[in-house]
Amino acid sequence: MKIAIMGAMPEEIAPILKRLETYKTIEYAGNKYYEASYKGVDLVVAYSKIGKVFSTLTATTMIEHFGISVMLFSGVAGAISSELKVGDLIVASKLSQHDLDITAFGHPYGYVPEGSVYVEADRKMIEISKAVASEIGKTVKEGIIATGDQFVANEERKNWIGKTFNADALEMEGASVAVVCDALNVPFFILRAISDAADMDASFSFDEFLETSANESAEFIMKMVDKLID
Repeated sequence: MKIAIMGAMPEEIAPILKRLETYKTIEYAGNKYYEASYKGVDLVVAYSKIGKVFSTLTATTMIEHFGISVMLFSGVAGAISSELKVGDLIVASKLSQHDLDITAFGHPYGYVPEGSVYVEADRKMIEISKAVASEIGKTVKEGIIATGDQFVANEERKNWIGKTFNADALEMEGASVAVVCDALNVPFFILRAISDAADMDASFSFDEFLETSANESAEFIMKMVDKLID
């Protein structure tokens, strides 16, 4: 087994690398990949940079060039569901592309011919994540995540995405990683910490949240790795 751990930003993988201590850095296709051995299993860690194109490139490289067999993705997301608060964890049950639009040809939003609106995540890893959450005293919500190449700050647009895709959260990489993994038969798991919600405190600092969230997510992801190894 060779496990990939992926984020979109360097801050999201830094705590993972700190836990691994020893790793080899490989530069390939305009990015850096970090290879390490952990409890007898090979890990490949990388951040893709923001957006669907870069996350597609990174996920494909990890599978095709590095030969990973399982994909774990961790990062932050914005809430759509009113049930999600800042700091909550959401695990994707399925993902869609909210900015994919060929409705002019009679197709639903998020759909392309020979494709589907949603890509479903690996059920086994979702169940593992619930076990991990229970062990560390966390709660994870399972829900639909919508992905697009835009930071959505407009409330009307956010509500449209929620209604159109029945989405609970939105971000900029998950669905593209899901499409790659699904096409290449690699089980995948996507964890997001909620960074913004309707009830945000005015004193909220994204930079502080990102650091705290990255550390908590790193703990969660490494416990996922432990269970996958077991």
